[in-house]
Amino acid sequence: MQQKTTLNATSQFHKDVYKGLSDFPKHLSSKYFYDARGDKLFQEIMAMPEYYLTNCEYRILDLYKDEICNEFFKGSKEFDLIELGAGDGKKTKILLKHLAVREIPFQYIPIDISQNALNQLESSIKNELPTVNVKALQGTYFETLEQLCSLQHKRKVIMFLGSNIGNLLHPQAVEFLMSIQQLMGEDDLFFIGFDQKKHPKTILDAYNDASGITERFNKNLLVRINKELDANFDLDKFIHWEVYDPETGTAKSYLVAKEKQTVYINEIDLTVSFEAWESIHTEISQKYDDQVVSWLADKAGMRISKIFSDENKLYKNYILKK
Repeated sequence: MQQKTTLNATSQFHKDVYKGLSDFPKHLSSKYFYDARGDKLFQEIMAMPEYYLTNCEYRILDLYKDEICNEFFKGSKEFDLIELGAGDGKKTKILLKHLAVREIPFQYIPIDISQNALNQLESSIKNELPTVNVKALQGTYFETLEQLCSLQHKRKVIMFLGSNIGNLLHPQAVEFLMSIQQLMGEDDLFFIGFDQKKHPKTILDAYNDASGITERFNKNLLVRINKELDANFDLDKFIHWEVYDPETGTAKSYLVAKEKQTVYINEIDLTVSFEAWESIHTEISQKYDDQVVSWLADKAGMRISKIFSDENKLYKNYILKK
């Protein structure tokens, strides 16, 4: 039980931390993994042999780049290639390079909540692909996308890679897809990655690596709260724990208190009490099959136009239309 006081909140981070650690069971949003340190840790995760998602999607984009770029262009005069949660853009550069080589006219607009990630991405593109017109936008997906759509009226190809939609439960995923659909024109495309259901051990290993990178990534939430909200979390008193339910296709990440303890968060004047083995839910990673993706798309007023898969069908990219 935590001692609640009057919330002294000056940002959404303050508010979300206060609410999440005041609720029962406790929870924190995975979007707060990403600061400069979190960005670096996620790059390390994507390079891990256990984290198959990155390599699978990379192979799909490389293998089918010509067909994917043909779908993107469709003979239009020029289009905006908008990427939600662009990160380091490693996979996206396969498509950017192919579009540039074919002299297809487009503008690349990466959107990310992390200004640090955007700065690095914009710099690397200007160095590696100087002919690509890039305009980075910092902010949340929908606010930024909505503003962009109200100002520009070119044909849009919206990308959401890395199976980031897996951070949403199905009702939230439908809302997300509906929000995208409402911003799409008749000829616009939504290109999205969905991690597929597979052997449960493969999934667990991807989120619970032996070297402990994923644990440090999850604990970066506590590091941020300590640093930005003047708290006194002792990271050694928490373990990272991963579970996977093959029936629902849901993987969940937790930080679990190893002992009874109390944490004080000065900036929001909140005392948080933990019982031994009490958890903080930090992330979900949903897994899919074609039937589930089709159902989600249909609920959101969209349909599957094309499917691209790696050779082992561990991962798939879908093109969705209104």
